[in-house]
Amino acid sequence: MNKAVETRHNHTHAGGWVPRDQVHVERWVQRLRQAVTRQPRPLVAPIAELKALVEQEPALHLQAQAMFDEAWQHKHRTPLGQVEVRSFEEFLLLLNGIMTTAPEAYQDVQSHEPAGLIGFPINALLNWPMATAAGYGFFANELVNQQLRKILGYWANFLQSPASRYVLTESVSPLDHQTLIVPWLGDVAKREMVKVAQGALGAGDNPTPDSFEGIFHSTPGAEYEGFASWDDFFTRRFRPGVRPVTAPDDDNVIANACESAPLQVAKRVRRQDSFWLKGQPYSLDNLLDFDPRAAEFEGGTIYQAFLSALSYHRWHSPVSGTVHSVKVVNGSYYLANRHQGFGNLDGADPSAPNQSQPFLTAVATRALIFIEADNPKIGLMCVVPVGMAEVSSCEVTVQPGQRIEKGEQLGMFHFGGSTHCLLFRPGVELEFDFYGQQPGLEATNLRIIRGLGRLKKPSNLIVLGPPWGASLLLILQGCRCSRRSR
Repeated sequence: MNKAVETRHNHTHAGGWVPRDQVHVERWVQRLRQAVTRQPRPLVAPIAELKALVEQEPALHLQAQAMFDEAWQHKHRTPLGQVEVRSFEEFLLLLNGIMTTAPEAYQDVQSHEPAGLIGFPINALLNWPMATAAGYGFFANELVNQQLRKILGYWANFLQSPASRYVLTESVSPLDHQTLIVPWLGDVAKREMVKVAQGALGAGDNPTPDSFEGIFHSTPGAEYEGFASWDDFFTRRFRPGVRPVTAPDDDNVIANACESAPLQVAKRVRRQDSFWLKGQPYSLDNLLDFDPRAAEFEGGTIYQAFLSALSYHRWHSPVSGTVHSVKVVNGSYYLANRHQGFGNLDGADPSAPNQSQPFLTAVATRALIFIEADNPKIGLMCVVPVGMAEVSSCEVTVQPGQRIEKGEQLGMFHFGGSTHCLLFRPGVELEFDFYGQQPGLEATNLRIIRGLGRLKKPSNLIVLGPPWGASLLLILQGCRCSRRSR
């Protein structure tokens, strides 16, 4: 089994996709429940189709209700001692209400500090059912995932429409007596986004400006500051110079492909492994969707990192080279590693599927971007952006055969949380630089396209052949002459 190095997995809300205080999630669910009760609407077509699918399949119907019942039985093991959603039928009604809403930003009334966001609204409804045995079976079902894809596509249409911009400039209003809903383009949310951008680590002086407008492309003074939709805001771009490329002419330096926090490095990865086990080893065949080139990466290295809700959601090339091939693999959306559920003696993941990220590389929706690096010491490598939960689109913006320079855009995530991997073949020995921190769920973002690693220098080996007869291997690195034999 391959072993991850320099890794620690803690119970945490990595990336900030849901509030650290579970109370905010509970209050958000209560508010959503009140809204759908006050203004009931027929189920939108893809949700009605999911309902019909479950009702027509006895096994699915049993799992659908059992996962909510089982979650309720474990309520004493959740942070608040309760489960927000009690039945599959109620989930469908609440899901229907989400279809015309966009993620909101929150502020704590007492401290005046940001209180996070519900970046995973559907996930927030399913967090505890996902942790059950019945939920594992339900969300592993291919028919269920096909229907979830349609539902997320329906929601994506709203998030890409002008109607979704209301959360960018809406008036401050109470979520409850302790929490305020604040606009994304207001001072509170902007300060937090600037803080996240400035807090990212990287080589050299930090070039990040101290204002939202200085960091990201926007049009101050224009309506919604020029953003056409929630998704346009979510996929916002850095301004030129905010993230310069490290060593653009040095092909021995690997650039960071995403503004992201390092999760782990795994070496000597296997072509086939039991990715569903508690240790979540990488399985190249599954990760690469059984591409025959998986054999070339057996015994190689995988680096994985996760993105922040308040940060930058585009991917850039870690090397200069030529795009060999691109592919988007459809997968699961709310499937988490079963060992991170209620069967875990340490408790279920409070922000699933954060603690299942290596597992997700084998089952979730993901893009496969193979690049032939200019540096022959690297050769073929692969960038694998992986969608988590609400992500309904991994958009690749490069084409096979396209020439790219280190730091050029490869694509972007839409609508939600995400993680990604870089794959290197055996023999590519890298010295990673995490800028004084250890990889893990508590790690801090590294600045995109800054130096992530460098090819290790080979040992100074000299092979002497004829006319000296038998070849002699002289290892000169760090050696000193010995006089012991004298």
